[in-house]
Amino acid sequence: MSYRTFSLNSLGIYLYLVAAVCLAQPELPRLGDRISGTVSLDQEYVMGQQFLSQLRRGAPTIPDALLNTYLESISYRLAARSQLTDRRLSFVIIDSEEINAFAAPGGIIGVNTGLFLNAHSEAEFASVMGHEIAHVSQRHFARGVDEAQAGRVGHLASLLASVLVMATSDGGHGAAALGAAQGLAMDRQLRFSRSNEQEADRIGQDTLYNAGFDPGAQARMYERLLAANRFGRRPPEFLLTHPLTESRISDSRGRALRYPQRDYADSLNYQIMRARVIGHYAPDKAALVLDSEQNLESSTSPFNEEVNRYALAVAYWENEQYTEADRTLAPLLVKYPNLISLVVTQAEIYTKQNEAGRAIQYLERHLEINPDNHPLTMAHVDALLASRSYNAAAEVMEQHTKNREDDHHLWYQLAETWGQAGNISKVHQARAEYFTLISDFRNARQQLQFALQIETDEASNPALQARLRQKIKDLEDRQRALNG
Repeated sequence: MSYRTFSLNSLGIYLYLVAAVCLAQPELPRLGDRISGTVSLDQEYVMGQQFLSQLRRGAPTIPDALLNTYLESISYRLAARSQLTDRRLSFVIIDSEEINAFAAPGGIIGVNTGLFLNAHSEAEFASVMGHEIAHVSQRHFARGVDEAQAGRVGHLASLLASVLVMATSDGGHGAAALGAAQGLAMDRQLRFSRSNEQEADRIGQDTLYNAGFDPGAQARMYERLLAANRFGRRPPEFLLTHPLTESRISDSRGRALRYPQRDYADSLNYQIMRARVIGHYAPDKAALVLDSEQNLESSTSPFNEEVNRYALAVAYWENEQYTEADRTLAPLLVKYPNLISLVVTQAEIYTKQNEAGRAIQYLERHLEINPDNHPLTMAHVDALLASRSYNAAAEVMEQHTKNREDDHHLWYQLAETWGQAGNISKVHQARAEYFTLISDFRNARQQLQFALQIETDEASNPALQARLRQKIKDLEDRQRALNG
């Protein structure tokens, strides 16, 4: 899947959108919104959605349904035990090996795949997400607006812009992009204050513990981040917007000792996600196989053996050794026959082995147990596409959009698949939804006009024509509102 390159022109458009929202007629804060009176939760939500659309438009994002569902699951688990009052959440995974995570106003939760590479346990991964959710629950962005008596709109816009720049910049250009954002505001406006960071640490650690994770993982993760900073050529992206000190690590370690003692189980599912990311980035697939074989042989515990076994299956998969991947995965499926991440992996192997029919039957059995499950559904789609059942694949995705109407990856693939099926009107309709989600309203309207022309020429569905005309009108209204 290809994505447009983010530009400072896009940043300027984004800042304009943020300013337009902030300068709109103020709304009364929601009951219980005691933190910020300048920007309401609903205004934050609108700004967050605009931020997300620019992020989708400017950053290479990962469509892997397993990874995205995992991020959603762990974020909702943390949010349920956090101080977050508005739990309308949206998610994005950036395809980058840089260590980064962010949570923007309006419930936007994002990570780079580099966080999976560097967080060695689920608790370490969750500690970063808990910290980010704390920034949102405490409304640090909006509080920055209240504290900046001059240029209130610019302050919040610059905070969000800095996150956007960091998220959409690769390792080689991140520092330069941050410098461009710093030209829009003072350096202190581009970073959370020291007190905000300490508050996010404390509240995030409480969230971590309340959600059932080891609170000591926060300090361990911060130590990894500092080590990466110490030995790397440049700081991790996360540290550029979240400066970290030894005293913060010491404070985190001290707080962890005050929580009641618990036993914490290791997460196989997290290690499965991590292995998929490691396999994705491995430059030498044959070397990955050799290393994974040695790791499995030297496993030190039953859990370690399961983790290494899955990692070896992924390594074989990445090296196109599908028979060996199938054989290696089999013992795990015997022990965990209904673990969705393993089921999807097995189906992926069947599909790559030119056994799409077997994959379809296998997935349909599991979809009966877990209807509408996102990873199972998308694996089913991939198997249908491999069997050239384009209409069936498109119909499955079209039904699935009712559950994931804001999934831009889904709409993009649906448009491609309707093209393979030969339904050009539906190609344009799906493309319109995709362009709308990335706030490209001109192209979205054009796609709807193409679809309307086809439907008008065929004169077969007056109700659809009316819906298309209404959608075109709605898009024109949105464009007019943004243009003032």
